Amino acid sequence: MQFKSAEQKKQLVYTYLAFMLNGILALSIGSLLPFIRETRGLNYAFAGLLVSLHSVGNLFSSFASGILSVFIGRKRSILLFNACYALSYVLIIFSGNTYMLAAAYLMTGLARGASSNFGNYTVNNLAPGKAGVLNGLHAMFSIGAFSFPIILTALTRTDADKWIYACYFIVAMGILSWLLYFLIPDPQTLEQGKTGKRSGENGFGFFREPIFYLCTFTLFFYLCAEQGVIGWLITYFEDTGLLSAALSQLMASVLWIMMLAGRLTAAWLSEKVRKERLLLIMAVGFVCFFFWLLLCRDTLLIVIGIMGFGYSMAGIYPTTVSFCGGLIQKYSMAWSFILTTASFGSILMPMIIGRIAESAGIFYGMSSIVVVVLIDLVLIFSLNIYMRRGAGNLQESSGKQS
Repeated sequence: MQFKSAEQKKQLVYTYLAFMLNGILALSIGSLLPFIRETRGLNYAFAGLLVSLHSVGNLFSSFASGILSVFIGRKRSILLFNACYALSYVLIIFSGNTYMLAAAYLMTGLARGASSNFGNYTVNNLAPGKAGVLNGLHAMFSIGAFSFPIILTALTRTDADKWIYACYFIVAMGILSWLLYFLIPDPQTLEQGKTGKRSGENGFGFFREPIFYLCTFTLFFYLCAEQGVIGWLITYFEDTGLLSAALSQLMASVLWIMMLAGRLTAAWLSEKVRKERLLLIMAVGFVCFFFWLLLCRDTLLIVIGIMGFGYSMAGIYPTTVSFCGGLIQKYSMAWSFILTTASFGSILMPMIIGRIAESAGIFYGMSSIVVVVLIDLVLIFSLNIYMRRGAGNLQESSGKQS
């Protein structure tokens, strides 16, 4: 993309780097939990509560950070919430109190949700409707997400007690993340300098836009499927006996590697293929490979299914967000509502799968994801029709003006 100023280039580069650190910080939550649980003597129920508190914090700040930015500015809002990353791990390192651990996990969610809100908003503001730039942003998250398990494995390979050093590493990454956000030029300040006013309306006019609902519910059902698979994949393979415990863990890493490859590919293809067509192709692959994954019993075919599923689904989220780029640019609070509503999918679906698995077995729990991937395919098809008819030109016209 072409930059109008050095400040815009700096804004994009620092946002990309901060989003990569967000991937490291976000993945540390689940990766370190087994070590924290064993060291602190926590039961499974309390460990599950910690994960839920992270999700609650993530959901709350996804909305609150956007609303707060209207009153105190987007940069001050992200600096306030992002400081929770380093502070949370300081609590984990130096406090064995269960209430402090609960507060720490809530704080990790607060930081993660705000970082997601800021990153997507900033990139959309710089390149409204540009799917390639957004896919690049989410590819950076994948790099961070893939890196931390490797770092943790290297630290604890000979001594599990060295997990505490990974916590010190996370504190350092949290501080570095905060410094990057501190150095990022404020999107609102840059816009004020050009136009004399803040970009974006603070009203709720986006509720009248069909594109708001199409994108929001496409993301909702996508996150249902993504979190359902990521959250239950290892358990599904182990409990059904399809794969060994070690191979099941390896499949989780393979999934993230393919998601990184998929996001990089989507970023490249988005400059050569209309994003409506690209999104539909990814959605068809997303559905087909999930059926493949669910029905296969051979190890090699399962590995191929995992690779295809991760590769296909990787670009759906950022490409969908790109369709509402103009809406987000026009209405400063639109992204908070989109992100918050969509995030409910990642919270609800794992619980639904667990309930079904408890009564009918893990296979039927995982099979419930079929419903949401099919609904998502219908929504993406509807989004395609809407855009092809020219009704969704809000973000296209906005993108041409910027």
